[in-house]
Amino acid sequence: MPTYERTPEFLKDLALLTPGQRKQFEAGVRALVEDLKANRPFRAGLRVKRFHRRPNAFEMSWAGDGRALFEFGQSPIQGETHIIWLAVGTHDIFKR
Repeated sequence: MPTYERTPEFLKDLALLTPGQRKQFEAGVRALVEDLKANRPFRAGLRVKRFHRRPNAFEMSWAGDGRALFEFGQSPIQGETHIIWLAVGTHDIFKR
């Protein structure tokens, strides 16, 4: 199971999501984790790709206008993937 951490900025963003948005984001995270655990490429529906404005960051689509930014980091558990959640919300998170 991948380990993770959340930046203060991400936690602020998360608190602003509506319950429906949060449910969609959590579904996207489950799909991302399933792909990581299966050691396969991310499913096309998540549209995971590098984020051009921040080295080492990736963007993920979890809804029509739902986006999340994350990086991979050093896991406290050897051999596990570690995700650092940076931001979550609409396309507006890309403007920061």
